[in-house]
Amino acid sequence: MFTATAPYRRELADGLVLRSLADNDDLDRVAAFNGAVHGPEVAAMTRELVMHHPSTRPEHWLFVEDIATRQVVSSICLIPWTWRYEDVELKAGEMAIVGTLEGYRRRGLIRAQVSRHAEQLHEGGYDLSHIQGIPYFYLQFGYEYALPLEGGWRFDLHLLPDRVTSHSPAFSMRLATLDDLAILVRLYDQAAGDLTISTVRVEAIWRYLLGPSLHTETSAETWLIADAEGMALGYLRIPQRGFGEGIIVNEASRMSVPTALFALAKVKELAQQRNKPYIRICLAAGNTLVGVARNHGAHALGTYAWQIHLPDIGRLLRKLAPILECRLASSALAGLTQDICLSLYRQGFELRFVRGRLTAVEPLSSGDRGSIRLPPLLAAPLLLGYRCWDELAQAHHDMSVRDDCRYLVDVLFPKVPSFIYTIY
Repeated sequence: MFTATAPYRRELADGLVLRSLADNDDLDRVAAFNGAVHGPEVAAMTRELVMHHPSTRPEHWLFVEDIATRQVVSSICLIPWTWRYEDVELKAGEMAIVGTLEGYRRRGLIRAQVSRHAEQLHEGGYDLSHIQGIPYFYLQFGYEYALPLEGGWRFDLHLLPDRVTSHSPAFSMRLATLDDLAILVRLYDQAAGDLTISTVRVEAIWRYLLGPSLHTETSAETWLIADAEGMALGYLRIPQRGFGEGIIVNEASRMSVPTALFALAKVKELAQQRNKPYIRICLAAGNTLVGVARNHGAHALGTYAWQIHLPDIGRLLRKLAPILECRLASSALAGLTQDICLSLYRQGFELRFVRGRLTAVEPLSSGDRGSIRLPPLLAAPLLLGYRCWDELAQAHHDMSVRDDCRYLVDVLFPKVPSFIYTIY
């Protein structure tokens, strides 16, 4: 059902207007536009997200309309997520389904919509915004690569010996149904516990993945693995579309090595049935399925990354205080009392630690002094643990840490294992 909303409207130049969805007619036109620009499955995805996803709202869907013709000529949307960073929940607003008709490009239409998107992030108290964007383009809007995405490992089918088969009396694998929701929630939460930053996925999200999502661009099969008594041991997800010619595994729960080996053999069988020449495993590096595949000769393809924008770095630092305090308490700096200046050059923040507690994060009008110096865009990879400070410093000469603070920065901002599984 289309949820009632307070639509947004702003006049632009050249007879164009920036709007948000106001009714079903708007939804039909934006869905048709997204289908024309991105492919027919994205039209279905637009409708399903607006009508059936538990997190989205019509006012989060922006579009530019030619007033004279009522033609939709450009569009973006904000998809709300909840991420968990250790024990802290973060509100994330994905910028998604971005497109403009060719005849309307280079007229600042995306910039106008991104400006409104930024207002929505502020109004909604979002801690970050992320996008699976094309290279470089979103840098101009304050986005930087900051969490792993896609890529993974290629596993050629001949690498798994014929003696390792998918026919084992100890295991079975079947497609999951809505009756398995409680099991999937439990298995997912266990797997997410292995990651420092992960997606929060409640039952309503699983219900969407096993229902409306199946008709969209992001449709995926969810396979449940059980033992001989029918007890669930794990699951994996195989998208119906994706990059490359291989069959893709883009999500998997915790598994024992024997379970993972059976799962790999079963995916090999599916690949053979579907004439797929290889398996691409797109998972967190520490996942058991990755380890088993690598032991049999899978090779790394490298990874892309989520591009991330931090709307309010000071607020995020305050929200991360429990994490920073816990890291201090577990280190040789337990009970630290010290002020640390994080310089972003044009601005800065003073982190005030008293007996191991972060008592204040004070904004500084100038960032010309600092224990840590880095360009603003590098805050996302540092604070989210995508890169440690010395990795950033090797690639960026305007990133530095004062000698007497290096151990402290290592403690506060280490590189951590993270992976973001989808909510749609």
